[in-house]
Amino acid sequence: MPELGPATLPNPTERDGSRLTGAAIASVAMAVPDRVVPNAPIAERLGITEEWIVKRTGVRERRLAEPGETLTGFAADAGAQALARAAADPLDVDLVLVATMSPDDVAPSAAAGVAARLGADRAGAVDVGAACTGFLAALALAGAYIEGRRAENVLVIGADMLSRITNPDDRSTAALLADGAGAALVRRSAGGSRIGRVVLGSDGARGALITADRTGGPVRMNGHDTFIQAVARMGEATHEALRLADRSIADVDLFVYHQANSRIIAALGAELSLPAERVVDYVPRFGNTSAATLPMALALAEEEGRLAPGSLVLLAAFGGGLTWGATTVEWGRTDA
Repeated sequence: MPELGPATLPNPTERDGSRLTGAAIASVAMAVPDRVVPNAPIAERLGITEEWIVKRTGVRERRLAEPGETLTGFAADAGAQALARAAADPLDVDLVLVATMSPDDVAPSAAAGVAARLGADRAGAVDVGAACTGFLAALALAGAYIEGRRAENVLVIGADMLSRITNPDDRSTAALLADGAGAALVRRSAGGSRIGRVVLGSDGARGALITADRTGGPVRMNGHDTFIQAVARMGEATHEALRLADRSIADVDLFVYHQANSRIIAALGAELSLPAERVVDYVPRFGNTSAATLPMALALAEEEGRLAPGSLVLLAAFGGGLTWGATTVEWGRTDA
């Protein structure tokens, strides 16, 4: 099993006599379809029970888009809410990053469409493809741009409409995968970064565990081996991100793992001896929305009052590629 790679982004340090600008999350928001689909119709179609789905995945209901709805639309909605919550002008956004594995089209890019819908006419736009790790990878890029003084405001969005690329008759995915979008505005922060070093890793030799072909899917997954890899990799990344931040598990106020499957989240909690009350699990309500799960979970946790200024959050994700990563985030408003 390969070691975690050296792909980490440094916190602000003195360089040539001048301190780098820090990066922080200024706001988060989410947007999901109105249509709520419970387990009953899916269980009936697959010839299984509703409790079978809950036992295997943790999912009790999920949000699925209507045929006319678009990923770009949900991503732009989440982005607009994040900008409004931070009282940010779309014209001040320097870069829009959209992490997705299910864009509306191969071209044009999702990020360019989102920027246009938001009126972010001065922003660059880039799609980030790292499957379920996509939001975390985009957050790393946003932090690097801001710390390197190449940007002051970066809108980071994770969005996926996995229902488009799901085989409705596949028991391993049909009840699990769902649709949604989440966004975070990352801004300059004086006095150092509130986003810690970002640990990123990959193992392309095991890429066949999660696949989707270029014709539009469907997603195929080796559930057993994916489960083992997800727990191991996010566990390793958790320890590495905390080591780089000079923090311990006891210092973390909230653990936000990729909402892939409630069993994976529970296994990580047991493996790392995490206090259950400090681990979020929104899988029962929203299923697995791939790159959207981390920002959606942050938005939900904030709405529920589980995040306060100064809270230390551990973010970690795992997805196809294989890809994975983790970082720490000090919660609170930026100085911008």
